[in-house]
Amino acid sequence: MKTRIKYNDKILNKLSWFIKIGGITLFPFIILREKHKNNKIILNHESIHIEQQKELLVVGFYLWYVIEWGIRLFMKGNAYRNISFEKEAYDNERNLDYLKTRKRFNFLI
Repeated sequence: MKTRIKYNDKILNKLSWFIKIGGITLFPFIILREKHKNNKIILNHESIHIEQQKELLVVGFYLWYVIEWGIRLFMKGNAYRNISFEKEAYDNERNLDYLKTRKRFNFLI
């Protein structure tokens, strides 16, 4: 299934009930704000999430994400930024060639 990129501030505003969301990956869609239309870094970040979701058959990704976020809420540091999926995406979002060499399940490292 091919990834589809949508630019829709209205959807992101509705999802931004406690933090401002610039983009989100809801397989097979990447939804970004209009102002990020030419932002390759954000697109790369969300594309990393597409690969993670494929590896965990989408549902597994969302279950793991919510469980890990819930656990990290009680730990020191930023719960969101310390989720394994987000760490991989943030650590590699500026490497626009990352997906060409990314190893499967790299979020576990």
